[in-house]
Amino acid sequence: MRTALIAVVSGAFIACGSAAGAADIAAGKQKAELCVGCHGEGGISQMENVPSLAAQPDQFLQWQLVFFRAGTRKNEQMQPIVEQLTNEDIRNLGAYYASLPPPKPKADDDPDLSKKGAQAAAGRRCAACHTDSYAGTKAVARVAGQREDYLVKALRDYKSGVRAGGAMAAMADIAFPLSEEEIEALAHYLAHL
Repeated sequence: MRTALIAVVSGAFIACGSAAGAADIAAGKQKAELCVGCHGEGGISQMENVPSLAAQPDQFLQWQLVFFRAGTRKNEQMQPIVEQLTNEDIRNLGAYYASLPPPKPKADDDPDLSKKGAQAAAGRRCAACHTDSYAGTKAVARVAGQREDYLVKALRDYKSGVRAGGAMAAMADIAFPLSEEEIEALAHYLAHL
């Protein structure tokens, strides 16, 4: 009897909670029109040092937008945009970008550098958080197929402490001991997955 009651109450809570907090992908697509100028059509960036958002995990995107909005993560171009976003907008944007196909990696023009990057990724245990396919999960970024220049910038920012706070603390610890050669090799390898 007690187990049945718990199951009914849990089911009702999940059903009601899910409907109330469900994201609207179409509304996210509409709101994403603000993002196209930098993050590209379909969430695939064509701008140097600007990440592609396509196929990023929903929760990861939501957290990053919250960090930007709260000022924990800073970027002059992002601040005026995120200040206008509601929690619902953030949920919808996360769902929209997560629903898109990932960027297609370019042909690897330096397999030796990728091999060094794969070794660095294994040695630094990148897959422990980013998954074996580097597609990310929940609040952890997809790094497979990300722009190489952006990955270099992000790793340098983590290493120098420019990007820190919140969930970024783990990345700062990982990036701090990386050499410039490892940063470039990791970025090359991940960008070509």
